[in-house]
Amino acid sequence: MAERGINVLVVDPATAAQVDFGSFDTYVDRAESDRLVDFLGKIPDGSIVSMGVLAEGSEKLTAAAKNAIAAFGSSVISTLGYRQYWAFVAIKGDPTSAVENTVMYSATENTPATADKVFTTTDGIEFKVSTASWWANGDKHLEMFVDAVAPETVISLKDDVTSWQPGDTIVLASTDYNMEQAEEFQLVPCPECSADQVKIAGKPKYTHFGEISGGVDMRGEVGLLTRNVVITSETEDGCYGNHFCQYFDYDTFGGHLKVMGGYTDVHLSGVELTRMGQQVLGSYPVHFHMAGDVDELGGYDRPAYLDGLSIHHCFSRCVTIHGTHGLLVKDTVGYDTLGHCYFLEDGAEQRNTLDHNLGLVTRPGALLPTDRDSEMCRGIRTGVYGDYIPQNSECLSVSTFWIAHPNNNLINNAAAGSARFGIWYMFHHEPTGLSMGMLPPGQAEHAPLGKFYNNRAHSNSNQGLMVDNGVKTTPASARNPAEFLSKITDIKYHPHVDSDPRMPRVPAVFDGFITYKNGFAAGWLRGGDIVLKNCAVADTTDLTFASEGYPMGSGDEGARQVVSNCVFVGESDNLGNCRDRGQYVSWAPGADGRFRTLSRGGRYPYRGFEIYDGPMAIENCTFRNYHVTSARPGVSAIGFQLENQFQMAVNNAVINAKFEEVDLRVNFGAPGDRFFGPMDREGDKMGSFHDVDGSVTGYVGGHVFYIGNHLAKNPGCVERPDWNAMICNDNYAMLFMQVEKPGTNSMILTRDEYPDLPVTLEGLSQSPSAKQQHNPVVTVDKSYTVHWDGRAPEEIRIYPAHFNKDNWVRLGFCYPPGTTFYVTYIIKNRVTGVQSNWQRISAAADLAEVDNGDGFNFYWDDSTGLLFLKVLAHYDHTGEKEYSYCSNMGCESIFIKATMISDDVSDCMSSAYPKYGLSPSLGLPMMLSQPQGSGAKEPILLGENGAFLDVSIVSRGYTDFDHPGPSAAITVNGVPYTSNGNWGFNVVIVDANNGSVTAHSIFMTNRDPAEDAAFANFLRNDVPKNSIVLVSVFGSHQRYAQDCLLALMEVGAEEPGIQIPGKASYALVGFKGGYGPNWIRQVAPPKGNGPAVVQTRIPLLY
Repeated sequence: MAERGINVLVVDPATAAQVDFGSFDTYVDRAESDRLVDFLGKIPDGSIVSMGVLAEGSEKLTAAAKNAIAAFGSSVISTLGYRQYWAFVAIKGDPTSAVENTVMYSATENTPATADKVFTTTDGIEFKVSTASWWANGDKHLEMFVDAVAPETVISLKDDVTSWQPGDTIVLASTDYNMEQAEEFQLVPCPECSADQVKIAGKPKYTHFGEISGGVDMRGEVGLLTRNVVITSETEDGCYGNHFCQYFDYDTFGGHLKVMGGYTDVHLSGVELTRMGQQVLGSYPVHFHMAGDVDELGGYDRPAYLDGLSIHHCFSRCVTIHGTHGLLVKDTVGYDTLGHCYFLEDGAEQRNTLDHNLGLVTRPGALLPTDRDSEMCRGIRTGVYGDYIPQNSECLSVSTFWIAHPNNNLINNAAAGSARFGIWYMFHHEPTGLSMGMLPPGQAEHAPLGKFYNNRAHSNSNQGLMVDNGVKTTPASARNPAEFLSKITDIKYHPHVDSDPRMPRVPAVFDGFITYKNGFAAGWLRGGDIVLKNCAVADTTDLTFASEGYPMGSGDEGARQVVSNCVFVGESDNLGNCRDRGQYVSWAPGADGRFRTLSRGGRYPYRGFEIYDGPMAIENCTFRNYHVTSARPGVSAIGFQLENQFQMAVNNAVINAKFEEVDLRVNFGAPGDRFFGPMDREGDKMGSFHDVDGSVTGYVGGHVFYIGNHLAKNPGCVERPDWNAMICNDNYAMLFMQVEKPGTNSMILTRDEYPDLPVTLEGLSQSPSAKQQHNPVVTVDKSYTVHWDGRAPEEIRIYPAHFNKDNWVRLGFCYPPGTTFYVTYIIKNRVTGVQSNWQRISAAADLAEVDNGDGFNFYWDDSTGLLFLKVLAHYDHTGEKEYSYCSNMGCESIFIKATMISDDVSDCMSSAYPKYGLSPSLGLPMMLSQPQGSGAKEPILLGENGAFLDVSIVSRGYTDFDHPGPSAAITVNGVPYTSNGNWGFNVVIVDANNGSVTAHSIFMTNRDPAEDAAFANFLRNDVPKNSIVLVSVFGSHQRYAQDCLLALMEVGAEEPGIQIPGKASYALVGFKGGYGPNWIRQVAPPKGNGPAVVQTRIPLLY
């Protein structure tokens, strides 16, 4: 990244690669001139060198430095003046090649000094090296570029595009952080192009990435904008009337196409709509308006659909689905529009399917608060109450896919660039607008998720995927002055059967999600039960789960979130673009020294997955290329929510993780770090996870804690200072404590085994409050004392969270002398809030009675000022409540009401210790393991619509109960492949890219020993890579089957199932390639218990 002074870019003439860069502040330091001379001297002869001034570079530029630059061919460097613009390009060793330009500084003139020169690589590709230096409006500028030069460019695509014709217009999506890098081109004739290639007029200004890098498919989307039928509007030269001209300098008043209920049939296909829509509610390019059920439920034999539309350069949304259910929108491009692009409006719309649609360059609009940017948010106040000024938190949510009810289907879509978000599931507590009353309150946030499959989001300035929040469904009022439909944060998603919170929970499964190059974060998913599987994250930080709410409040008991079979890549080969990077995106060296775009200012500590709230689990995931650099010292594969005051579930877990090229697997952060802050909030100190199999730490069952959490430590803990962590093994749980009267004091919790290491907890609330909440992690079956930095609270409620039956902790609460107590035990139903099982906790004669009791006694030690309680769990939490904070009976709690006669500070440390101090005892054994799991099955490539292979395998043995004799049928997309009565292995090979059957063979390994070698050779040498291997057994096969069984294990068979008895049944769906897809399956029932049956749909790779 260029800095003040002389900047030098070195380019390899053979490849056009940028091989070195240096900045030298010759304005303030003569030593920088010496460093510049040394840098120039080390550049190899023949290298291309580009130089330029940023801001000012002459003040401390020495004669030696000027001479060194002059040797490259500069004729003006010797007279360079104050703030003078200077640009230079040359080949080292050939002063005659120099091209330079200089312009004197002017406070009013903005003409830059530019220099550029065209070169040719050894492959014959022309490229241009250019430099521009200038001041403008008080700001300094320096641009240094290396660009390809070509009048026409051939691009290769994934699909057959022979239907695209010369003269058609296409758009290339950005593959960097800035959506504005999307580019339009016209196609030109290309007789030499193959079926998946086109030639465009001109050359892309930006790099559009087209590879699978690090297991992440980052091939940029290409959308065809041209259609034979065009619907457009006549527009004026500029904005006029009351059409928000303060925000738009062009005419935004176009036409609109509206479909209303009562039609006979609507099927719109192959239409281009441009300059359509208005910044007026209800006027959109394509608008299904209160059409009701438009599928079979509405009586339509041919349900309504939009197929293959192109909606571009429009003035309000792309497709609006309003009060309409069962609509299919497929193969549509939505490009460069204002406001949410694919928009479900009222929160009642269900069963709609968005399949294989592209949305890109989604800009803010003025219609709804959630459409608006910051300026519009504050400036448009017609919908607020009184003089209220809207907050950014109520707006700034414009999204390419805006899903207002979860019961809709998103399949194979791409959100390829938005001013804020890619895909947002946002919840209406009750339907709004004309749909009001169509669903009961709370239905949407409890509704099961429709199908989410194989979607992608990138180049969004904020996040790729959001699942959280709602919109305000009441009018503005004095009590709540925000505008109707403003964003609100108090609606959480917790799906249940029949959308009924009284029915069983049902997980929302997000299957197949690729996200990269998002400016703020990969995604944020808040829920009850959420599963995100088969995902890939690259060049973007912080994929985060959040719980569905307050741990002891109403919500989904036992719910948790899981991320499974996902790949996280810190730095990919997608380097991005130097120019037009977007806000808060820097151009700086990555860990490998290559310059690349870096979001959030280039210094933010990227984390692959961010642990927060819980319970949650990371299962079968791979983390790759997370490297610490001097600019980004906090980068890690797994991290924690920064400056977090909220609870962190102690049963958060990591299972079967794999790390490749990762410097820090975990990082809690260090106090005082720019981004981690002072690390004094409760969630910072209580963060942890359970390394179930040791794949993170090398210790099976180890718990990873912040190194300063002395409540969890024991002498057997292993410290990892580089992670700011310690690894311990013991039985852990949480206490959830509510305190009030006062609720403003910090709690000081001390474990009796470590009295010199108290832990101060500030609580959840960061502002003066009558109530406070604390969520400390504790080691069960241990004792602690509790102190305060002010007078003790009059009321304390203690919940044991994640306690198993008979787990306990002893707590000694500090109070002033003379305090009296009223202590009770209560069970609270977390959903209904009903309290039951009330029981008085009575005073004990001594502490031993408390220790030996069942939790229904307390002991007041007036000499130390400590009230002792045994917090004991009387019930299990199992089954559906396995991950619940509370037990199967409800949330057990102890309530203390204290009457104090003194306002003294309640800190009893000096009297409690050494009296109650104990020697530290070891926890559970620390069992060593191999610190590496197998991670995700890669690459994360899921089939698109129609790109599936329907497979059926039925293998019946002689003694299987449902058939009198053997059979071995394999059916692929309805076509049968049989063994023709031959005993042995029936084998079908399918190309995993296109689904074509490439071979069908039968190997009779029960009759001929040569068949064993032939089968093994066939699998190892004849079957091509990226092939699906389908196997069934007919009759007996085992006599000579040896090497072939090993070969089958190489494509997915497993022991002991592959050791098939004679005349038994066996079925295998395997794969030959460089990884193991998650659809590999082997069925090998015990002899006589067959048949072996597999019926599955396999997503093809391409």
